[in-house]
Amino acid sequence: MSARTEIPQGLKPASLATADGTAEAVPFPEPSDADIKNVVKNVVRQKYGEAALRVSSGGSSCCGATASTGCCDPITTNLYDAAQAGQIPEEALLASLGCGNPTALAQLNHGETVLDLGSGGGIDVLLSARRVGPTGKAYGLDMTDEMLALANANKRKAGVENVEFLKGEIESIPLPDNSVDVIISNCVINLSADKDKVLRETFRVLKPGGRFAVSDVVTRGEMLPEIRQSILAWVGCIAGALEENDYHSKLAAAGFAQIEVETTRIYRAEDAREFLAGQGMDVDAIAPQVDGKFFSAFIRAVKPLACCGPTCCS
Repeated sequence: MSARTEIPQGLKPASLATADGTAEAVPFPEPSDADIKNVVKNVVRQKYGEAALRVSSGGSSCCGATASTGCCDPITTNLYDAAQAGQIPEEALLASLGCGNPTALAQLNHGETVLDLGSGGGIDVLLSARRVGPTGKAYGLDMTDEMLALANANKRKAGVENVEFLKGEIESIPLPDNSVDVIISNCVINLSADKDKVLRETFRVLKPGGRFAVSDVVTRGEMLPEIRQSILAWVGCIAGALEENDYHSKLAAAGFAQIEVETTRIYRAEDAREFLAGQGMDVDAIAPQVDGKFFSAFIRAVKPLACCGPTCCS
């Protein structure tokens, strides 16, 4: 008698049903794209929720950090100067999980509307609000309740009025078409499992002539998959960075023009020695495959101006 697995009638897939109520063993189905995206989203939500709670309890937002310990990694430290730090509550600075300083590099003008994707504790929103002045507006978008609560607390402490934090996902921005002058983000787009949708949404909400100005982790060139995964796990806690040419191509496919990728900080194997050694890797041996291939970048792009008439684009 051949070995078979009994399956309760109410649970048996129709395609596996047999006349005698049994089914042959089959491989577990591969997860769908939707399953993977949901897993990534839930991991990100959990990670950032825990980071917000650590800051609220007097700790740091850094991966693996606990209350009373600071962040000593080369990615999230020394991004904001003393003048900027003096404009915001300490909790906003402690909650930063970014890899750059988009507000220092982006052109922000009085009266403009700015949107920060994945605004976390609100640091870049609060700094942007001061840059655009009382006639401008700074929105922060985040999907994590704990971060939104922390951001609103920081808003009250900062005494800034032209700020609004929105709950939502960067793949589905809760703002109307053509409503934003500048979109900023700090090391968040790399966490999305659907970056094409994120970039299409940013293009939709930007006004014609609007600017895309984000900091993100980017990779350069080919490398062994296991090394890429380990380095990106160290850099961003979740591996998801785009190769620089892919980033450029995806922005262009979304409709953007004047695309630039500017390196702001290069990561090297030595920076991650302790982490990589814990992964069982020979840091000296893999250094040539790591050095110069992982970096923080400032990515700029522009939504082209709309046509002024039926023949102006011909």
